[in-house]
Amino acid sequence: MRTLVLNAGYEPLAVVTFRRALVLVLAGKASVVAEDGEPVVGPRDVLGRPSVILLHRYIRPRRTYVTAVSRRGVLRRDAHACGYCGKPAHTVDHVLPRSRGGADSWENLVACCLRCNNVKGDHTPSEMGWKLRFTPAEPVGVVWQIKELEKPAAQWSAFLVPETAA
Repeated sequence: MRTLVLNAGYEPLAVVTFRRALVLVLAGKASVVAEDGEPVVGPRDVLGRPSVILLHRYIRPRRTYVTAVSRRGVLRRDAHACGYCGKPAHTVDHVLPRSRGGADSWENLVACCLRCNNVKGDHTPSEMGWKLRFTPAEPVGVVWQIKELEKPAAQWSAFLVPETAA
């Protein structure tokens, strides 16, 4: 079973195993907000199995994440618009084709419509006389990092703080 860890400001920080959550609670670094499932029976104590814990001290999240490249991520980054013509995109294209040493990286992949992808084939955009509408780059932000929290479990949704419009 997994446990949601909330920072001292009630924002989601991580999802950890219930054992790690129990260690944080027993060390006095966190308190249990919600319990779920069968209790944990130890030699001296019977403890509830935490499903949500709250840290006592604020932890500043690290910003040194490396976001894994995926087809879904590239389409989402490019707003499902073709990098060459701007029409709705359903495929992903390598700017420098893989046959010429192009890597599967954020800087070499763009969303592409099926027509442009087929016409471009094994060529570079400069060989075709095409220009990219933008320079592809790795996406930034916490939204790209916390995959488990994109669709929070029903048991956690009551503890998540809604984001305010800035």
